[in-house]
Amino acid sequence: MSVNETRPKGADVDPTIDLAIRPASHPWRWVAIAFVALLAAMLVHTLFTNPRFEWAVVGQYFTSQTILLGVWRTLELTAIAMVMGVALGVMLAVMRLSPNPILSGASWLFVWFFRGAPLLVQLLVWYNLSALFPHISLGIPFFGPDFVELDANVLITPYVAAILGLGLNEAAYSAEIIRAGIISIDHGQTEAAQSIGMSRGRLLRRVILPQAMRVIIPPLGNDTINMLKMSALVSIIAVPELLFAAQTIYTRTFETIPLLLVAVIWYLIIVSVMSGIQYYIERHYARGSSRNLPPTPLQSIGAFFGLSRNSRLDPGEKGSAP
Repeated sequence: MSVNETRPKGADVDPTIDLAIRPASHPWRWVAIAFVALLAAMLVHTLFTNPRFEWAVVGQYFTSQTILLGVWRTLELTAIAMVMGVALGVMLAVMRLSPNPILSGASWLFVWFFRGAPLLVQLLVWYNLSALFPHISLGIPFFGPDFVELDANVLITPYVAAILGLGLNEAAYSAEIIRAGIISIDHGQTEAAQSIGMSRGRLLRRVILPQAMRVIIPPLGNDTINMLKMSALVSIIAVPELLFAAQTIYTRTFETIPLLLVAVIWYLIIVSVMSGIQYYIERHYARGSSRNLPPTPLQSIGAFFGLSRNSRLDPGEKGSAP
């Protein structure tokens, strides 16, 4: 009686033989690379051969005093508006999550209004507030005396209108970002902290917000970059930021395109720096939640050229590499 043995396919192959692995071909990938390279070559050719770009004029005004003051004012507006927006956003997020329906409703109404109205309209309303309220006073409402009374034209300058418009608009968006971060934390941690007598304020500062930062930082960083660009809208109310500075020069010299290119290049430089800062902040807060952290830009370049130590590690070892 014969028994037919069934052996798996490939069982007779000598395991010591080094079989060559043929990589999968990707012809369309090379087509896409060629297409992108062609577009890049056309763009570079246009930039350097079209005399209407007037690169000499761009270089002339790139570091002029008017432009540099505009850059500084843009950074100043962005920083003040973001600090104001995040501070109010934390307060609005806590109010929205409050069991008190009055506080929760007031927070929802604020977010609904300032997120719904276009930012440009808000800036124009603040700039023209004196047409609605010629005098702004503080005192006992309805029947009491006024302790302080100010002329709205003096109080609401273009700069103040810009800060109010940008800051309050950002507060509405920050409130939703921070609220999303807070509710992403497991409720059991809140119950555990309350069981040992921790106050609500201390619970928020010591337990909730530090963990919520992993969720908050990426969208808030994008909001900061967006705020930098949206600050250009305040040029319509004559605040001397970067775009307004460029407009001031080209209305006098009629060199519109070169001055707009100066503004664009400065925006790109600042946004690139801010994007790098955001990247490293995200890595800092991601360390406790992810074993395999994304590589830094320098590590990516080193890995491409085979110079990075992380490029020689196994995938499971990259997260623990110093």
